[in-house]
Amino acid sequence: MKYWLPMALLLVAFGSNAQRNRADSLFLNSDLSQIETIKTVSELDPNKAALLSAVLPGLGQAYNNQYWKIPLIYGGGLIFGHYINYNNQIYNEMRNSLIAEVDSDPNTVNPYKDRFQETALTRNRDAFRRNRDLLILIGAAFYLLNVVDAHVSAHLNEFDVNDNLSLKVSPSIQSTPLFSQALGFSISLSIK
Repeated sequence: MKYWLPMALLLVAFGSNAQRNRADSLFLNSDLSQIETIKTVSELDPNKAALLSAVLPGLGQAYNNQYWKIPLIYGGGLIFGHYINYNNQIYNEMRNSLIAEVDSDPNTVNPYKDRFQETALTRNRDAFRRNRDLLILIGAAFYLLNVVDAHVSAHLNEFDVNDNLSLKVSPSIQSTPLFSQALGFSISLSIK
């Protein structure tokens, strides 16, 4: 008996929601010729841009006529490649030095014998391996960002940005509840 009132309220709520859905369906059956539609269609295919950029980084940006992004993509790739190679070389040196330090063979020589002990070699080996692996992950994310950028740029190409739409950023001073003033920036979007 004590659950009667909540159940009744739920039925009333769902019943009123069903009435609202039926009222909305009448709008769909109305005359659609009065609704303004966008008649321009982009010549760029976002999926093709993403595929081109996945096959060869920067090719999707060339397809989107955004040639200025290509040096940024290859510059970033070269920087990641350089630092991955650098960390891998130092990692291999530290690993080989650690192997030479801990084995009992007198023919192997640790080139860092005077500078690093076994614990320092282990710590440095692990640090450079971690940095190399992290840079590989960040480089893969950079590659995926290249593909996503080509896809999104192809989608955004169809949007018309003209003088009727403007975004203005300006400094502003606003009062706070404690009768003081706060400095900041104001962003205003105006549609003409």
